[in-house]
Amino acid sequence: MNTHWVSCGCKYYWSTWPRWPAASDGRGVEKLNPGSMSEKLTEAGMDAWQALLHAHHQITRTLDSELRASHELSFAEYDVLLRLARATGRTLTMTELAKRIMISPSGLTRVVDGLEEKGLVDRKRDPDDARVVMAALTAIGREKVRRAAQTHLRGIREHFTGRLTEAQLRSVASALQVITGPHVPH
Repeated sequence: MNTHWVSCGCKYYWSTWPRWPAASDGRGVEKLNPGSMSEKLTEAGMDAWQALLHAHHQITRTLDSELRASHELSFAEYDVLLRLARATGRTLTMTELAKRIMISPSGLTRVVDGLEEKGLVDRKRDPDDARVVMAALTAIGREKVRRAAQTHLRGIREHFTGRLTEAQLRSVASALQVITGPHVPH
């Protein structure tokens, strides 16, 4: 085991985790193998990483606060309602819904439980396969997500897209799509 500094978001901590593949220099001192990842990020790499983390955290926290204040919905609840609103028949299996949102499966269960209590979502068994649980947007849920979308889109414009030029937006999208691949709406 080696000790080294590891970046975990905004903070660094001293780690005793095993490092990347290493080779001995013949004196018992381990060095990184040529061609493997380097220990440190470049300054540009660290700046980009930190900017991504901070921007994501700041914007999603702000959008969450606005949705809660205006519509009594969390960002995660809004995401679930939006995915259901866009789905064929406004219904998805819980498995498919879990693939489309950005929270854990257990987190999804808790969110859908809350939405069901509010009357925004119905959960039912698939008539063709009782092992499959479906989540369906109710009429109340549809109206709620329609109103919340106005707040959400205004927030995206105010806190993200409106602060960047069209060229910067294209650059951000292009750079991130190198990692994620092109966005496929779902």
